Amino acid sequence: MRLSLIGMAGSGKSYWSMRLVEHGFRRFCCDDLIAAKLNPELTRSDGTTMDLGQWMGFPYEPHYRERESEYLACEIEVLTEILEYLESRKNNPEENIVVDTTGSVIYTGENILRELRRYTTVIYLSIPPEVRERLLKAYISRPHPMLWRNVFSKEPEETEQEALARCYPRLVVARERLYKHYAHVTIDYYRRSEEGFGVRDLLNQVASAAWL
Repeated sequence: MRLSLIGMAGSGKSYWSMRLVEHGFRRFCCDDLIAAKLNPELTRSDGTTMDLGQWMGFPYEPHYRERESEYLACEIEVLTEILEYLESRKNNPEENIVVDTTGSVIYTGENILRELRRYTTVIYLSIPPEVRERLLKAYISRPHPMLWRNVFSKEPEETEQEALARCYPRLVVARERLYKHYAHVTIDYYRRSEEGFGVRDLLNQVASAAWL
């Protein structure tokens, strides 16, 4: 079985991909692979290393646009390499693979997303509106790479955090439409949060959707 997990940062992609590893899946973590490509830029002059969120920063910072573009270019490279691997192993159905994508996978282009759907079952881990505020607070307190793609704007009287709070729901709504468009199956937040819901349940839900 070959799976790709898509959804907003904080939706549980890494959690479920690691759970799948425990069941014998090979994991491709796009965040880690992108960080490896950007490693020279993540290293400070004193030898310490920034994480990707620190490096990219917030959308109101002067260096953000350039780094957003650089990050996306690396993400496209990483997914191209993963797809090449999947193509080379297409006749080996016994190898279970999970691709832990980034929240910005939906910006990598129609060709890549079409191939991702071709070689894997794409699972969208949805989030309800009431979870968005928690994810925004997590982003503000510890920024992670977030591609805003011109959704962010700041009104003259707004603080930077007020602007983030206003624009974040717009970003989520715009992304949700794309996640749903490219996914083969959506697994509801509350369903996967139920007590006892595990990897077998997730795989059964994917298998059931394949018959619809």
